[in-house]
Amino acid sequence: MDRVAKAKERAQKSATAAAKKALTNANGKAKDLRAKVTAAKVELSKAKAMDAVRQAEEAAKAKISEMAEKLSDKADKDLAAAVKAFEARWRKARAKADAKKVKAAEKKAKTKVKAAAKKAATKAKALEKKAAAKAKAEAKKAAKKAVKKKPGRPKKVGRPKKAVAEKGVTEKAAAKKGPGRPKKSTRRGRPPKASTAQAPAPKAKRRGRPPKQK
Repeated sequence: MDRVAKAKERAQKSATAAAKKALTNANGKAKDLRAKVTAAKVELSKAKAMDAVRQAEEAAKAKISEMAEKLSDKADKDLAAAVKAFEARWRKARAKADAKKVKAAEKKAKTKVKAAAKKAATKAKALEKKAAAKAKAEAKKAAKKAVKKKPGRPKKVGRPKKAVAEKGVTEKAAAKKGPGRPKKSTRRGRPPKASTAQAPAPKAKRRGRPPKQK
């Protein structure tokens, strides 16, 4: 701009062709320089804008990173709380299910034990019955064996009863004396029959082995 002013001043003073040409050249250079300045300003503005964008981007990245870190910490805390709550619910449900299973197992075990006890009682009863039958059979067998080893003694033939003999003597004495007046009986009805039973005759002794006792 200083050169353009000086060239303009010379052209006004001398008005020569050289002065005019120098003014024209100075104006051309000044125009080019102004165009370059304008272009440089545009580039500067663009650079400033890009720098602002870069700064904004960096700030956004920093903010996003900080936010992500905060969210991560919060997520860890929320996860711990959620896991704790889930664990409590899971343990409660599992305890309920396990209690149900244990109850069913206890019921099954009681039924099994009851059946085993019943079976054992039946078996014990059968064994007792079998043992009693065996003992009875052995006792019977032993009794039969004892009878075979030791024969019974034969019955001893004794004397006739004294009362029957005396009765026979009385009847003989009454027959010799003769019939007399019968005594008045105090008993009503038919008089009892006179006993004519005599003493049984003695059995003859049997020789040989005595008969088996039944």
